[in-house]
Amino acid sequence: MVVVVEDFEQCYRAVSAKDGRFDGWFVTAVTTTGIYCRPSCPAVTPKRTSVRFLRSAAAAQRAGFRACKRCRPDASPGSPEWNARADAVGRAMRLIADGSVDRDGVGGLACRLGFSERHLHRLLVAELGAGPLALARAQRAHTARTLIETSALPFTEVAFAAGFPSIRQFNDTVRDVFATTPTELRRRSGHRDGAAAGETGALQLRLRCRPPFDGAGLLAFLALRAVPGVEVVEGATYRRVLALPHGPGVVALTPRAEHVDCTLRLTDLRDLGAAVQRCRRLLDLDADPVAVDAALGRDALLGPLVRATPGLRVPGAVDGTELAVRAVLGQQVSVGGARTLAARLAAAHGEPLPEGMREPLTHAFPTAAALAALDPEQLPMPRARGRALVGMCAALAAGDVVLDPGADRDEARAQLLALPGIGPWTAEYVAMRALGDPDAFPATDLGIRHAFARLDQPHDARAVAAIAERWRPWRSYAALHLWATLTPTTDQGARR
Repeated sequence: MVVVVEDFEQCYRAVSAKDGRFDGWFVTAVTTTGIYCRPSCPAVTPKRTSVRFLRSAAAAQRAGFRACKRCRPDASPGSPEWNARADAVGRAMRLIADGSVDRDGVGGLACRLGFSERHLHRLLVAELGAGPLALARAQRAHTARTLIETSALPFTEVAFAAGFPSIRQFNDTVRDVFATTPTELRRRSGHRDGAAAGETGALQLRLRCRPPFDGAGLLAFLALRAVPGVEVVEGATYRRVLALPHGPGVVALTPRAEHVDCTLRLTDLRDLGAAVQRCRRLLDLDADPVAVDAALGRDALLGPLVRATPGLRVPGAVDGTELAVRAVLGQQVSVGGARTLAARLAAAHGEPLPEGMREPLTHAFPTAAALAALDPEQLPMPRARGRALVGMCAALAAGDVVLDPGADRDEARAQLLALPGIGPWTAEYVAMRALGDPDAFPATDLGIRHAFARLDQPHDARAVAAIAERWRPWRSYAALHLWATLTPTTDQGARR
């Protein structure tokens, strides 16, 4: 079964115009050449009778098409559809991107979503033309290509790091997907097999995004909240510790106009795919800024803000537990105060980094289990907040609250609100950043209410919530535009 995109004319116009805004939304399969491309491929536009538009690279590979060597469709930004969708398919796609199938198998993925393997397969094939194994295979192929072209690791290590169970399957997949051999891919990239550079786990990557891209705004947001020892902004580069499935890692991210330079140091190369996806979520790189700006730019109140800052992104999180803890620490205190508390917790209860990864970073952020074991009466904060923090961490450690990429956003909100000391502001802030909900909106936030007052609008929480209704389904982006009107020196206590 090959699932094609229904609006042929719109897709063909995008391909004819080489419109990069559609990269990641669909792929163009050319029947006369057996190749699939991204919509912006610079090659001559194929005839209408020779193309099919498919929902995913995995669907194209499943149908026997090979990736174009010129436009590299496997390296295009991810579909923004999976950011916005909260249904089972959207949740499954976020988990597959995070490496769930490679770590837990299709059975583990299905169990996490509450479906049988058969039903999950049926859902994904109906929407994307490929099941979970095919989708995971496409991701493994992309990870393998990244390692082949950006490292000097021996191919045996590349194969297992990318998630392949055997070197033979690795070789077969690379030939099937890219119509070339691993050796030829590396030769064209300029790397030589077997060099010592791979021993440190340091990789240089480019994370693509759709322009416009307000990288400076992202850096400013992250710099204001950077927890010493866990993250730091140095010039135009953001560095932080990553807690990954097989061990800690450190990443350095430098935003450019249409991509982000990414340097990764990993203790286990099997974590490459998960690390990349978590960095993409942190920087909201799969967003469609043109669609968001067009919707919010028509609003009389937000229009001038959107035109002043095109391509604004909603900063996400690399770990849901960390973000939730920091949200509780930020309740009714300044950003600086919350950062200081988070740094003390990290230094006292976070796992120290391996020696080779330190400077200037020192610790991973504490796990939920580590914080759940603390005595709330001894924490350097009001006792009620300490109890709320420890109680929430106990729920996270036990799995009673789930904040991973596949979480049901509405269910997660309800789980958080059922905990003592967790109110609507915390739940919405966590949904916005930890769960990547593009339509979360903390109407009670003091900073947003200050922004409304500056814009001569009613600024009680009820009025703010009512006005924000017209910004659906992009209220998270609206909140960032409102926060951006505040000045750090006078309003940082209101900015979370």
